[in-house]
Amino acid sequence: QVRLVESGGGLVQAGGSLRLSCAASGRSSGPVATGWFRQAPGKEREIVAAINWSTSTFYRDSVKGRFTISRDNAKNTVYLQMYSLKPEDTAVYYCATRASGDLGIRTYEYDYWGQGTQVTVSS
Repeated sequence: QVRLVESGGGLVQAGGSLRLSCAASGRSSGPVATGWFRQAPGKEREIVAAINWSTSTFYRDSVKGRFTISRDNAKNTVYLQMYSLKPEDTAVYYCATRASGDLGIRTYEYDYWGQGTQVTVSS
């Protein structure tokens, strides 16, 4: 069983920055991939970024050049650094892991989920 705890969300003005953290405990054996998803009110949960054990990454087009995903294996933590935030980035952000070294971009590809952290960007 893997437990994920997100932190770092909050309220920020447009153009500001935040860094989200996803701390994992009870890590599964073998290579894993971690993804950050977000869900805005009335919308489906969508992939934001993902990283695997070899630090290959994926970003959705709307965050490329603004967000950076990274991992610290010693701390079992994955980060999402967000710059130049926009009101449309407002959502609950979730991290998730899958017991596979392949990057996944769909919610059903992930096995474990955190409880989410709210990010609100004011205009």
